[in-house]
Amino acid sequence: MELKSVEGQAQVVVSDAAFGAPFNEALVHQLVTAYLAGGRAGTRAQKTRSDVSGGGAKPWKQKGSGRARAGTIRSPLWRHGGVTFAARPQDYGQKLNRKMYRAGMRSILSELARQDRLQVADSIAISEPRTKALLTQLKQWSIGSDARVLLVVESISDALQLAARNLYRVRICEAARVNPVSLVGAEHVVVERGALAVLEGWLQ
Repeated sequence: MELKSVEGQAQVVVSDAAFGAPFNEALVHQLVTAYLAGGRAGTRAQKTRSDVSGGGAKPWKQKGSGRARAGTIRSPLWRHGGVTFAARPQDYGQKLNRKMYRAGMRSILSELARQDRLQVADSIAISEPRTKALLTQLKQWSIGSDARVLLVVESISDALQLAARNLYRVRICEAARVNPVSLVGAEHVVVERGALAVLEGWLQ
């Protein structure tokens, strides 16, 4: 398997086991869904009639007042009362085996390579922390300023992070922390050679 270089030089040879896997749409869908579900906070909560403070005393006697019977002022029927079916904190995480996760990542990266959306750069580094410097670098790689770009590096430098901070369509990620949602949503994925070795070793 060969990946294209953004510099337009010779192609980079990579392992078929890591970047030559067939595309499994069902597995990729499950992978992305599980990743997004794991990011949900699940902290919403409401109070039932037992959680609301007060309401311990019966508002009035059961009979003789002419009013509807009531046992607490915190009934869901009352203003300031509890919620009938209150929401509770919930864990939305989905279990995904490590073997399935890696197979899904191989499927995504292989499909990106087949679509020429995955390219390799010798180094993703800029001399100064300026947005203009990063835009110039992307232009040299024939990547438009309005394209969704994911830069995968071995280690994020301060200069690169500051330069990309104002570019909301450009994301930077370390190879050890790359995730399926960022890969699927990117039009161009540029991987540093050092990061490529990390990915290849992890996926095999």
